[in-house]
Amino acid sequence: MNRFVAFVLMLPVLAACGQAPAAGAYSTGGDPGDDPCARVVSAIGYAGLLLEPAGEEDAQRFEDAVLGRLAEVRGITLQFGPRLPASLGGAVRTVEATTRDLSVADLPRARQVALLKEYRAAAARIEEGCS
Repeated sequence: MNRFVAFVLMLPVLAACGQAPAAGAYSTGGDPGDDPCARVVSAIGYAGLLLEPAGEEDAQRFEDAVLGRLAEVRGITLQFGPRLPASLGGAVRTVEATTRDLSVADLPRARQVALLKEYRAAAARIEEGCS
């Protein structure tokens, strides 16, 4: 096959690979029109499946899967948090800040535990405010 034909056949692939994700899109599998409370509360619940029960944060192991789910909560919250009720603004900012730091693997353990406690309180406010 000559180079020109190969180039023409590769154009659709090159074009698709060059497209940037939509601005403000931090998650996949959803629609920007999704209910913001449902998306954020769902992400919090999904992360919660890997977290020790409330009050037992000192026993939490911060494995890659935990860090990944907390990073996912951050992405979902960045995308959908601004559309949550205004009364949840402080909790949204706390979830964004704590999950930003908690998704870093080399954070000292004492800081991880403290941030997890802050996250938990803010996440609970969001869950309550969205119910």
